[in-house]
Amino acid sequence: MHPTHHQLPIGAAILTVSDTRTEMDDLGGQKIQSLLQEASFEIIDYQISKDEPSEIIKHVKKWCEHPTINTIIVTGGTGFTPRDQTYDTIHPLFEKEMVGFGELFRSLSYEEIGPKAMFSRATAGSLENSAIYVLPGSVNAVTLAMTKLILPTVQHFVGELNRL
Repeated sequence: MHPTHHQLPIGAAILTVSDTRTEMDDLGGQKIQSLLQEASFEIIDYQISKDEPSEIIKHVKKWCEHPTINTIIVTGGTGFTPRDQTYDTIHPLFEKEMVGFGELFRSLSYEEIGPKAMFSRATAGSLENSAIYVLPGSVNAVTLAMTKLILPTVQHFVGELNRL
């Protein structure tokens, strides 16, 4: 029988990438936190970073080495403006990319917002034994990704990454 990992504890770190957001107005990051808490997952760290590759990499690599963080959710900086560097920074770090995550996210987004969904560079993948998700910064995008894709499968993803 294939393991399902339903009981696996999730320790999450959240990174909001923005040149302007603060903890007070980071609605996307707040939404991620509340949905993780509702699912009884532990939030171990939450940070806001400027859209600077070196800062983004520093957080992701530090969290991948943390013994109780197994899930990293990054929100913001996934579009096409010159300052949007999250995708370009994190994608090369992946040991394996979960191509279907971005495909499904854009498909579900299309149902809500139409063809502008193709501008999203949402993605997911793994580094070391950590599941990493890269999401747009809007509350609607975060809610869609969390409720339809991440929360139903993150325990399975982390379980597979740590299976011997």
